[in-house]
Amino acid sequence: MPRPLHFFYSFFFIAFTPSRVRGSASLRRVAIGKLYNTRLVLRPSDPHHHLIPIAVCFSPQLLLRPSSASPIPSVMAMLWPSPPFLYAPSPVVASLTAACAATLAFLAISEFRGANLRYSKFGGRAKKGGGGGGALLLPSRVGMFVIYAPALAAALASFLVPGAVEGARARILAAAVAVHFLKRVLEVLFVHRYSGSMPLGTALLISSCYLFNGMAMIYVQHLSHGLPEPAVDLLYPGVLAFAVGIAGNFYHHHLLSRLRADGGDKGHYKIPRGGLFELVTCPHYLFEIIGFFGFAMISQTAYALVVAVGTAAYLAGRSYTTRKWYAAKFEEFPARVRALVPYVW
Repeated sequence: MPRPLHFFYSFFFIAFTPSRVRGSASLRRVAIGKLYNTRLVLRPSDPHHHLIPIAVCFSPQLLLRPSSASPIPSVMAMLWPSPPFLYAPSPVVASLTAACAATLAFLAISEFRGANLRYSKFGGRAKKGGGGGGALLLPSRVGMFVIYAPALAAALASFLVPGAVEGARARILAAAVAVHFLKRVLEVLFVHRYSGSMPLGTALLISSCYLFNGMAMIYVQHLSHGLPEPAVDLLYPGVLAFAVGIAGNFYHHHLLSRLRADGGDKGHYKIPRGGLFELVTCPHYLFEIIGFFGFAMISQTAYALVVAVGTAAYLAGRSYTTRKWYAAKFEEFPARVRALVPYVW
C-alpha cells in the first residue's frame, strides 16, 4: 500500500471506529505502527506536522502510546508537557478542565464576596410567597437529597456500562466517587438535622455540578486508560487521603448533628464544640477538601486536580463567610478559631 494510503487508513481506522469494532489491542498497535511509519507524526519538522493536533483532537488516545521499542516521544508530551504526577491531557480533556476551572472559580469568588449559594446557614427560612423571591422552595432535607442522589446513581451506573471503567485505577476512582456520594446521601437521610428551606434552583445547580464533575472524572480516567503511567504513582497515597477525608468529614458532621440532638428549637444554632471545631469553624470542609485531593491523587488527571483545587477554593470561601456569620451571631465566639486551616487561616 502506498505510504499516503497507510496514513489515511490508519488515521481514520483509529479515529472514527469504535473500540469494540477495531478489535484487539494488537490490531490497534498495528494501525498505530503504520501511522508512525509514515513519518507524518514523528517530528514537528515533517511536512505534515500540522496534522498532529487534528489527529489528536479526533482521537485522544491515538498518538499517546508508542510502542516500548519506539524512540519516538509521545506527541501529547511534546504538545502539552505535563508534570510527572499527571497523565498528559488530550485537547478534549484540556477543554473540559478549562471549563471546570472557570465554573468553580466563579462559584468560589461568589462565596468570598458574600453571594453565597442558598443552603445550610445561608438558605434562610423563607416560606413560599414570603422572602423567597417567587422561587420554588424545598425542605432542606429534600434539597440536599436532590443534590447528592444523581451523582451517586451515575457513579454506580458507570460500573454497568461495558468498558467505561477499565483498570485498577479507574475502578478505584469510580468506587471512591460512589462511596463519597453514598455517604452524603446516608448522612442526609439519617445523620443531619435540618431546618429551613432551599430554593429548587440552588439544589439543581449544585446537583448538576456534582453530577457532571463526578462523571467527567470517571470519563477522563477512561480516556487515560492505556496511556503511559505518570512517573510518580500516587494511587495508594490517594486512597489513604480519601479515607482520611471521608472519615474526618463524617466525624465532624456527627458532632454538628449532636448540637440539635436535644430536640429543642430546630432553628437554634450553637457554637460547635469538639474535634477540630476547637480550632477552625469548618473542619468538615477541611476534610472534604482532603477527600477531593484523594480523588485527584487516585486519578492523576488534570481534570481531577482542577476539581480538587476548585472545590478547595469554593469551600474556603464558604468557610470564610461561615466564620463571619458565627462571629456576628455570637459575641462569645473565640477569636482563636480560624476559618478552615488550624492556626493559619
